[in-house]
Amino acid sequence: MTENSIGMQFVRIPSGTFMMGSPLGEQFRSDEEYQHEVTLSRDFHLGVCAVTQDQYATVMGLNPSHFRGSGTHPVENVSYADAVEFCRRLSEHPDERAAGRRYRLPTEAEWEYACRAGSKTAFSFGDEAADLGSHGWHDANSGETTHAVGCKRPNKFGLYDMYGNVWEWCSDWYSGKYDASSLGTDPQGPESRTVRVLRGGSWDSELAFARCASRLGCDPDDTSDVVGFRVVLDVLC
Repeated sequence: MTENSIGMQFVRIPSGTFMMGSPLGEQFRSDEEYQHEVTLSRDFHLGVCAVTQDQYATVMGLNPSHFRGSGTHPVENVSYADAVEFCRRLSEHPDERAAGRRYRLPTEAEWEYACRAGSKTAFSFGDEAADLGSHGWHDANSGETTHAVGCKRPNKFGLYDMYGNVWEWCSDWYSGKYDASSLGTDPQGPESRTVRVLRGGSWDSELAFARCASRLGCDPDDTSDVVGFRVVLDVLC
């Protein structure tokens, strides 16, 4: 595990090939989730948790969140541009520059690969939606609020809150169905669309939206108390 200068922790996600999307017959499946093989050719480091309110305020100088019970809750009410700007400013921090660390949002493929943690089921822990309460905060157990990150069980990669708490921005533009730009090796998604990808569901989401393959599109300028983000750490040579 790697920790940066403001206390954010990251785990190394190994490169590999996986089936992105959901199989026919998966409960709650959407037609846009058709399965396709994706290869991630390089290891990457992903945040153990979503960016917290304290971490966001340290970098950005403000806390836009609606739910402010604790600085350890995930930051929300952030647009796509806000998330990108956080990554830029953190990358420019003197300690991070000296260490050769750069930050960005994960691609949609990186996010799902990390969420699955080697699994092929609806959730990384299996297909039983009834077990979701042990792994994430959703509409049935959240009490209509976010919660401190890292309180539920992690997946096999050591990542927390991949299900629920807050939706997470990805770098890709959103296409209603995967196209050629989302296939193959290290896909980056469409070159241009009107909305960006959200993954993972939130404190307000039904079980269907907490599955590994579930995806949503959102206007990049929108902010909401159900949307936050986590980041990738790239170590520069």
